[in-house]
Amino acid sequence: MYKNLAAMLVAACFFFPAVQAQTSTPTPVKATEPIKAGFVYVSPITEAGWTRQHDEGRKAVERALGDQVKTTFVADVPEGADAERVIRDLANQGHQIIFTPSFGYMEPTLRVAKDFPNVKFESVTGFKTAPNVAASNARYYEGRYLAGIAAGRMTQTNVAGYVAGFPIPEVLQGINAFTLGMRSVNPKANVKVVWLNAWFDPPKEREAAMALFNQDVDVIAFHTGSTAVMAAAQERGKMAVAYHSDMRKIGPDAQIIAVTHQWGDYYTARVRAAMNGTWTSGSVWGGVKDGMIRVGDFGPRVPKQVQDEILAKQKLVGSGKLLPFAGPITDNEGRAVLPAGQSLNDGQILGMNYLVQGVQGKVLR
Repeated sequence: MYKNLAAMLVAACFFFPAVQAQTSTPTPVKATEPIKAGFVYVSPITEAGWTRQHDEGRKAVERALGDQVKTTFVADVPEGADAERVIRDLANQGHQIIFTPSFGYMEPTLRVAKDFPNVKFESVTGFKTAPNVAASNARYYEGRYLAGIAAGRMTQTNVAGYVAGFPIPEVLQGINAFTLGMRSVNPKANVKVVWLNAWFDPPKEREAAMALFNQDVDVIAFHTGSTAVMAAAQERGKMAVAYHSDMRKIGPDAQIIAVTHQWGDYYTARVRAAMNGTWTSGSVWGGVKDGMIRVGDFGPRVPKQVQDEILAKQKLVGSGKLLPFAGPITDNEGRAVLPAGQSLNDGQILGMNYLVQGVQGKVLR
């Protein structure tokens, strides 16, 4: 998903929530030929997780556009030189639009785009754009806040765990939003964080989860790419928040809620725009309101009253009436971040570099 921490910290200064059009000359695809759309994935397509969710978006494009589109994907492509080679191959093969959903694909995408000005590129989770490169991401923190409410209602020990990849702003947003949501209904709750310095490492993810379960954690969340944490929770009889995808097949008893990102509508709209010549570059940061983030897929342990509460609050988040990062906010070292009556703006959210009160852990530098 993301690999370069320093680059991501810079990204926080440049990513914006609205579409920002750039001057380019759209080139419509001939109506008699199906458009060729390529997708590059950073991990294998597993039963659930980051890559699975993007592949579901690809399939949604096929369902929506039928024989007007032909899609191709290449999975398990490391970030860096291999990514550039694969992206370039797809462009050479005549793909008119190419989706690259991993932060470490951003620079390779930009390099290839310079050599293929008539190809449209979608840098998903990237922040740099060009006349033929658009950037997009989702407000995952909105779903994390709502999942925190579920965890706060369900915990018996008042201790949650969080298995995290790298301490980039997106991950810190998720941990902080989860903690604020949890403590909004359970002020005694605390969240213990374990950093992996890896996005996709099932054995390490499982080991971290097991270690947290040995520290009074009875509900766990994670920001990693596999289903290992959910499987560990199922094995230990604990509760877990699914991320990226619904994981009830892996944790039928463990899963209490899932935070999922939905790429189908966005991918379809961008392919259709490339087809009809209306595609333009820009940056998009979408959330619940835009249908890009959703919570639901409740497990059998969750009472209907709690489900109804969370779904009602999801509507409030979508309408802008409930802001996950509303003050007062204090970090876990006692420093005041935001007073009551205010909320963090997008720039402050994107540049987040601290953990809030209630989180047991440190931001690794």
